[in-house]
Amino acid sequence: MHLRDLIIQKIRQEGPLSFHDFMDMCLYYPGLGYYTSGVEKQGQEGDYYTSPLLSPVFGKMIAQQLEEMWSLSGEKEFTVVEFGAGNGTLCRDILNNLKKKKKLYSQLSYCIVEKSTGLSKKESLCLAHKNVIWHDSARTLPAITGCVLSNELVDNFPVYRVIMQDELMEVFVDYNKEFVELLKPARQALTDYLAELKIHLPKGYRTEINLDATRWIREIALMLKKGYVLTIDYGYPSDELYAGYRNRGTLVCYHKHRINFDPYLNIGEQDITTHVNFSALCLWGFKYGLEYCGFRDQGHFLQALGFRESIQKAKAPANHYLNYLKEEFLEETLLMDMGHRLKVLIQQKEMPKYELMGLKRLT
Repeated sequence: MHLRDLIIQKIRQEGPLSFHDFMDMCLYYPGLGYYTSGVEKQGQEGDYYTSPLLSPVFGKMIAQQLEEMWSLSGEKEFTVVEFGAGNGTLCRDILNNLKKKKKLYSQLSYCIVEKSTGLSKKESLCLAHKNVIWHDSARTLPAITGCVLSNELVDNFPVYRVIMQDELMEVFVDYNKEFVELLKPARQALTDYLAELKIHLPKGYRTEINLDATRWIREIALMLKKGYVLTIDYGYPSDELYAGYRNRGTLVCYHKHRINFDPYLNIGEQDITTHVNFSALCLWGFKYGLEYCGFRDQGHFLQALGFRESIQKAKAPANHYLNYLKEEFLEETLLMDMGHRLKVLIQQKEMPKYELMGLKRLT
């Protein structure tokens, strides 16, 4: 049975679904969801590109930041936990760089949290490092000293869609010859979320609320004994995310490198994303013991770690013109285009206050 038909069947049996549950089925239904079907998602054959796919220098920069974190944590056993490793490219590039640091590498463990068995198999084909261990849930991880890493993960958590009318209303999905939306008074957790962040939505304002992100950061904070949380994703702080001109929300769908704004198309075959509220990650992280370390866009983060210099060193001498074009392309995408849109949040626990390399101001 097709996923679309399964969703329709569930609606007919149980009544309208919250948009959160609809999105969850579209993305993560076992064997049929967008991220669980085993079909290639990234690169030319997929629907979008991520930073690690564009250049191994991206992974080199992350490795440099991890090396500094290891040093600050005491140069002892250090665990990197990567959530949602995609096809394993970032993990591979990080480990290829860190294995050159013999002392660090001997003390390094790398855990990938991946609930899709199909993606786990794909990642394992890409990775030949003995340091890598897979988990299908963070709940199976012990308390760690190290860094929790995610790259374009949180923007794919299922969200609740809401509209402010005389009161906050929540979007549900029904079916009557086609998928249709209906509104019900929002559950208390959604109104509490806005109240905690001191967000006041004007009448007619439509947006998304990512409660799963607050649960995720809580889970991480409780798991992390000492170290850092490095989150790279599309998003903004609350004041920008809920600005007046974003009154239709931030939900976007990707299908074969084309954008649309209709989550009811291409069920199970298109990515559905929303922008991350970094203020929420900071607030809920702080509640559970994570201190704010720094926040900036990816472009400045990579530049501070020496991205331009590393690109120049990586040039092959054979074709200077092609090298020039590649350098221009990578600077345009990773530093400027994606570099401005992707943000980097670093939080820490039981670590000294220190300005990390990737957060240093450019001179």
